[in-house]
Amino acid sequence: MDMKKIFYMIGGCISLGLGTLGAVLPLLPVVPFLLLAAICFARSSRRLHSWFLGTSLYKKNLETYVAGKGMTRQTKIRIMVTVTLLMAVGFAMMHQVAVGRIVLIGVWVFHVLYFLFGVKTIPAQK
Repeated sequence: MDMKKIFYMIGGCISLGLGTLGAVLPLLPVVPFLLLAAICFARSSRRLHSWFLGTSLYKKNLETYVAGKGMTRQTKIRIMVTVTLLMAVGFAMMHQVAVGRIVLIGVWVFHVLYFLFGVKTIPAQK
């Protein structure tokens, strides 16, 4: 196995771990870490990628989005709240950096607009 595949495998495991923590802790985002894990596993091992696609964590948070169908309202709200809290911390820490605050506000606004209007809302699966 070459070093590149090992690097992707390690990155996928770390991303999966952070995504799993994000499902429990409100300050860690789930979806970006799980997307990164999916990419890393796809590039490292077909077996790991297949395993990851079968996990409930993937199916609950990413399956419909990756399929192009959208996200449930609950998932969208969880992502927006998490990003808002993280950016609020960054905003508070940049009290002397006006340009940094302006950039954070811009990124936050585009983030909210994207999830409100760019990602289709689907009904929750029962």
